[in-house]
Amino acid sequence: MPYPETYQKVLDADLIVRPLVPEDVPDVLDIERQGYSHPWSESVFLDCFKDNYRLWGACHGGKLTAYAVVAYMVDEAHLLNICVHPRARGEGVGRYLLRHVLATAAHEGMAQLLLEVRDSNHAAIALYQNEGFHEIGQRPGYYPSASGREDARVLMLALGQ
Repeated sequence: MPYPETYQKVLDADLIVRPLVPEDVPDVLDIERQGYSHPWSESVFLDCFKDNYRLWGACHGGKLTAYAVVAYMVDEAHLLNICVHPRARGEGVGRYLLRHVLATAAHEGMAQLLLEVRDSNHAAIALYQNEGFHEIGQRPGYYPSASGREDARVLMLALGQ
């Protein structure tokens, strides 16, 4: 089955996914601040460099274009943050990185992957649903927003079964 055109661009590009290191945090913060109205702080990212976390960076031409932060708890992976640089959106980089996160979590024995997504983030919801995630709940007022708080949808994908 042929890949969609945008995903094929990713496969043809010199995109690599590698573990992030603390020295990547300035570049991560740059993407984070361009991608979110309420970005994580440097200390939050630095606190994620622990044994039960996986931090991944997607690099194009040696430059970080996307990242993902995943926490492992017993047999469950929790995607805490994934963001693509605005210039790389719509090119399949996010899907590629998400698939890497899923494959790695399954390979490392995780039974499922959970995530929260803003109720208003229709593009991300469509991506996750297209990748097989289904909604298992909601978290009222989970995210800060310009007008107060915004609800989150909780999505889940079973891995490996």
